[in-house]
Amino acid sequence: MTGTGIRLQAPAPGWAVDADVVIVGSGVAGLTAALRCTTAGLRTVVVTKARLDDGSTRWAQGGIAAALGEGDTPEQHLDDTLVAGAGLCDERAVRALVTEGPDAVRRLIATGAHFDTDDSGSIALTREGGHHRRRIAHAGGDATGAEISRALVDAVRAAALHTVENALVLDLLTDADGRTAGVTLHVMGEGQHDGVGAVRAPAVVLATGGMGQVFSATTNPAVSTGDGVALALRAGAEISDLEFVQFHPTVLFLGAGAEGQQPLVSEAVRGEGAHLVDADGVRFMLGQHELAELAPRDIVAKAITRRMQEHDTEHMYLDARHFGAQMWETRFPTILAACRSHGIDPVTQPIPVGPAAHYASGGVRTDLHGRTSVPGLYACGEVACTGVHGANRLASNSLLEGLVFAERIADDIARASEADPAPAAGPVTAPATATAEQAQQVVLPLLAPETRRRIQRIMTAGAGVLRSADSLTEAAAQLEAIRRHADTRAGTAEPEVKPAEPGVEAWETTNLLCVARVLVAAALRREETRGCHWREDHADRDDTDWRRHLIVRLRPDRSPDLHTTHSANFPPILPQPHQEQ
Repeated sequence: MTGTGIRLQAPAPGWAVDADVVIVGSGVAGLTAALRCTTAGLRTVVVTKARLDDGSTRWAQGGIAAALGEGDTPEQHLDDTLVAGAGLCDERAVRALVTEGPDAVRRLIATGAHFDTDDSGSIALTREGGHHRRRIAHAGGDATGAEISRALVDAVRAAALHTVENALVLDLLTDADGRTAGVTLHVMGEGQHDGVGAVRAPAVVLATGGMGQVFSATTNPAVSTGDGVALALRAGAEISDLEFVQFHPTVLFLGAGAEGQQPLVSEAVRGEGAHLVDADGVRFMLGQHELAELAPRDIVAKAITRRMQEHDTEHMYLDARHFGAQMWETRFPTILAACRSHGIDPVTQPIPVGPAAHYASGGVRTDLHGRTSVPGLYACGEVACTGVHGANRLASNSLLEGLVFAERIADDIARASEADPAPAAGPVTAPATATAEQAQQVVLPLLAPETRRRIQRIMTAGAGVLRSADSLTEAAAQLEAIRRHADTRAGTAEPEVKPAEPGVEAWETTNLLCVARVLVAAALRREETRGCHWREDHADRDDTDWRRHLIVRLRPDRSPDLHTTHSANFPPILPQPHQEQ
């Protein structure tokens, strides 16, 4: 039995669809995998939580990193990525990323994505934090993600892929041998499929994006509630490096009480020459790092936080007044509009900025072909931990990772299909028919939707930019109290103590608690400061004891089971008969 025996409380599926592969998510990773699977002749279904173009990809401003410029090489890109990852990158995964990346970008262009060009017609490239070369391709000035999303969505629609929009994935279906057999999901609103149903397929690709909504303030959209990581944990998959949450250093400061999705001020603004300054106009990054404002994100976020503490203030400033109006309007129109909508004019004023939760460097552990520890379950994009990012993601590597590993996953699924064609599914008379494993499953009590904000505030206070044993222990205790309260509500017959009803908000909140508890457990166990994990009580990096990964699985009692790897290299995921290493 592969799974934990835990599933979300939900009605039985009332409809079913059969496929060769189901892709969960519609960002760059999900749609790239879907198009390539379809090209390989696989019956492909795309399931997405909102509309096809509503994922995190469209919010990406800066661009996509690849060694496309004159004099740049994959080896140089590899070096910058390894430095940013603070000793925990899997070099094999990084090498796959940087060597396959340039051609993957060219295939994206062939799909229809239009990148900005210079006067000669070549792709215009900029710099971002941690990069020693100009290698960031961008579109629409600062609307790269929106353009990539547009191109991929257009291609998916042109290919007439079977898509199920406004659908929240619930749990993994498995067969009697513990192999992937599809997913259950809930479709919101009216359409061809409504309510809880199932997509039955021998391969499932999680491309569900991030989990930024576990914190009070984040650059992530509202749909980023860690659904993929929570599903994988319940399915028995291994999770790794979840403690490494990247806090983007320059998010538009909207006030101390601001919550939810916050406007991002792209690193590309600093790449074009903007300066970080305090209230006195002092450039405090000078002398902090050889790249000053373009140091890796973890270093810049820590420097801003330290300066805020020293000056007893809630934000710093990003000064780009020297750009002038024309540059702002042509190079950064999206950021300009966002700032002005909040009463800040970057042409004449420094921009108030501070760190906010931005990107999960860890996630569902995979090998170089996106395979997880559950046979038939794949993961790519932000939900995955491929080993590329280590302890801190290098700027603009995320879109590239989505492209490269989505293609690898699609190729692996195609090979698997050729080696072991799935038998044709029989007639569907009862989509909720349980396997022997599912019959033993424990229904997970749901949290009331109003608990979401409490979880976010606990995480922000205890597991935010600055962490300590005391703050993390307190966060763990408060999260455990929420879990126990939910169990009590679910187990009582008292009419005045009504348990939460199944529904999107309750499912999302329950997923957030699952992810939060694992993140806090990992952050408490890692007693050092490395990359974007900053422990006040263990201020130094400890390569002797901690240059290794934490791998987590969920026990049947829902508590995290953590163990460390022996080195910075991940142990192998055991291959299936068709698989390549």
